Amino acid sequence: MCKGLATLPATCLKSAKDIKHKISFLLQKPEPQAADQKEIKEKSVAAAKRVPDAAEVEKWKESFSHVMSSDVGRVVFTSFLKSEFSQENVDFWTACEDYRKTPPSKMATKAKQIYQQYVAADAPNEVNLDATTRDKTRQEVENGSPACFDEAQKMIYALMEKDSYRRFLKSKLIQDLCQKGTCCALEKKSCDWAESRQVLAGGA
Repeated sequence: MCKGLATLPATCLKSAKDIKHKISFLLQKPEPQAADQKEIKEKSVAAAKRVPDAAEVEKWKESFSHVMSSDVGRVVFTSFLKSEFSQENVDFWTACEDYRKTPPSKMATKAKQIYQQYVAADAPNEVNLDATTRDKTRQEVENGSPACFDEAQKMIYALMEKDSYRRFLKSKLIQDLCQKGTCCALEKKSCDWAESRQVLAGGA
């Protein structure tokens, strides 16, 4: 740590640790998951250990697609959804993405697992789908269609984008991350200033 950091407020230095702790804590709650989702969970936990910088957060503000295409973005967004008790939406979206990478020989079994976990009426983590989409998805799962979740996934994505994402941008979590980004920018300038002084002193 450079000497210039001593001039920063203690709240700035503490901010990143606090945010990382909050995100990690929210991810600690055990969720019912299939064995083949273990890798997804491990990636999420790994992403939670890295606090996003200001540039990343600004990207998330530009569009929902930037949030969902970022590993860290999805972790932070999932943390927000947990606070709203609607985590099943992003979990279902992630399961659908993972389903597309499943070997054809295992697709039928995995499709039934996803359907029973998220789509079926009274499912443990039931997502908000209309009756027509729910029934169509059931039929396509029974027929073994590789694209059986496409329509349902698009509907849940649109729901998150129009509803949860807007609240996410106004949430305290994002405000804290933005504040942390400002602190980090100050920290970097302070370090640069300290290094410049050392160079000048050495050259004198």
